[in-house]
Amino acid sequence: MASNKLTVSDFDFDDIKANLKSFLQDQSEFQDYDFEGSGFAVLLDLLAYNTHYLGFNANMLANEMYLDSADIRKNIVSLAKMLGYTPTSPKSPTATIDILLNNVTSSPATVTMTKGTAFTTTVDGETFQFVTNADHTLTPTSGVYKFSSIPIFEGTLVTFKYTVDSTDVDQRFIVPSVTADTSTLKVSVQNSASDTTTSTYTLATGVTSISATSKVYFLQEMEDGKFEIYFGDDVLGNKLDDGNIVILEYIVSNKDEANGASSFTLSGNVGGFTDVSITTSSNAQGGSDAQTKESIRFNAPLQFSAQDRAVTTADYETIVQSIYPNAQSVSAWGGEDDETPVYGVVKIAIKAASGSTLTNATKVDLVTQLRKYNVASVRPEIVDPETTKILLTSTIKYDEKATTKTATTLKSDILTTLTNYNTDTLSQFDGVFRYSKITGLIDGSDSSILSNITTLKIRKDFTPTLASSTKYSIYFRNALYNPHSGHNATAGGILESSGFKVTGDSTTIFYLDDDGQGNVRRYSFSGATRVYANTTQGTIDYDTGAITINSLSVLSVENIRGAASTKIELTVLPSSNDVVPVRDQILEIDTANSSITVAADTFVGGSADAGVGYTTTSSY
Repeated sequence: MASNKLTVSDFDFDDIKANLKSFLQDQSEFQDYDFEGSGFAVLLDLLAYNTHYLGFNANMLANEMYLDSADIRKNIVSLAKMLGYTPTSPKSPTATIDILLNNVTSSPATVTMTKGTAFTTTVDGETFQFVTNADHTLTPTSGVYKFSSIPIFEGTLVTFKYTVDSTDVDQRFIVPSVTADTSTLKVSVQNSASDTTTSTYTLATGVTSISATSKVYFLQEMEDGKFEIYFGDDVLGNKLDDGNIVILEYIVSNKDEANGASSFTLSGNVGGFTDVSITTSSNAQGGSDAQTKESIRFNAPLQFSAQDRAVTTADYETIVQSIYPNAQSVSAWGGEDDETPVYGVVKIAIKAASGSTLTNATKVDLVTQLRKYNVASVRPEIVDPETTKILLTSTIKYDEKATTKTATTLKSDILTTLTNYNTDTLSQFDGVFRYSKITGLIDGSDSSILSNITTLKIRKDFTPTLASSTKYSIYFRNALYNPHSGHNATAGGILESSGFKVTGDSTTIFYLDDDGQGNVRRYSFSGATRVYANTTQGTIDYDTGAITINSLSVLSVENIRGAASTKIELTVLPSSNDVVPVRDQILEIDTANSSITVAADTFVGGSADAGVGYTTTSSY
């Protein structure tokens, strides 16, 4: 019986063609017809291609309708807009400098550094310009003319104007550069060409506080990556009149290329003075590209759920990533969860995508921006991430018959694997170190690797206040290995430290260990024997990983691994081979100081007959 139904569930070209052929073969009109050897095969190809393209386009169209599956940026931006989310533009690196005017003989009452004052710097052999985006006026102190903590932005200060014409239905107020930093955007409206009176308009961040007369503007990303501003309608925000002149002032930057700039030279003058001394109080940081599609897709729903207010810690994490796009990872928690509780404070740790830690100026700016999202009397506080180092000791065996690589080359490959694990997994606040994962990655570094025996320790450091009796608290926030009271006491327990000298004794080098019973001890060496100067120098909590050092007056810090240091390192043995970062912690494998040993396996190599003479490495 001939089939009058055509299978339409397949989108593969070959499947579509086969379905068409099968359908036609079932029709009485085409019985005994040779579909392969005739010109009809070309028509089948054409029909199959057409069906395939139609199915593909329909599938792509459906995908572009949803934020989770959309791939085209303009569609992602449009869908995010429905959630009230505006992607961030490229960001200009920002530095903070102090400027001292030299040889000011005229003694003016004030000196003004005008908006657009330029400075130059060099990064990796390339010259960049930094500018001020506001006027700064100073009054001398004791005859000293010094501008302090002046923010400067990489790029060029640009001014663009539009004349409002309501008869032009296509008129749009577009920021004409794709590399404009909208965080520096200042919008003002001049009454007319003949009336130079201007009004400043601010970016609308919500609608609940906007009235018909509010001088606000709205911002959205357009299809070509540029940004557009628009104004109210006399219901939500003040409506512009014909003849009004819209003035856009912003900085066009080179995004992240000038991050790290630290030395600046005046280009031009400051209030008419050219003899100046410039001190950099914070290096340039924060430069970044426009927000990625993946970031928009991730953050838009989260910001929508926050509803322009910060109540939960997740709200703070979402908002910080929105207002500071250079944040690679953000962790927020209530101050009451700290080891030393602080109430009424939400702490926020930020790991920047470029640069090490945030400058004080950046922290102050972020806190200022976060205040408008706060509820009640909660106070945000920006803190620096704390790094916990993981030290690996790994013995790797490989089959030298299965590779042309040397042990040295294999070691290099393994170190690359560990470095990639740092970057891909451990560079986030939620980056858990998983032991089985890392041992599997080591084995997978090369097909010739047969096994690895890997152990680990974790390390933190602290900077002592020299010549001052001080109490120190170090938090590993992971349980430490202590199987019974007094474990390994004679050999120093599980705690190791780098060396230091104490006030009153400039010759003896001291170290720290533990007695397995919760006490931190301070000792020195007499030959190979430990001589304890204080058996209750502090405490160690094996359950929480908290170490307290009491009343220690450090005179100086010894070199660490042959290099001068200002820190004292503490190394401990964790209870679990899986290490979890808590709050402001970021884990990092210390590849430079881990012990990686690669050796040919004698068993598979035939030099250890029946296992005789074959050596293994202990996991303990």
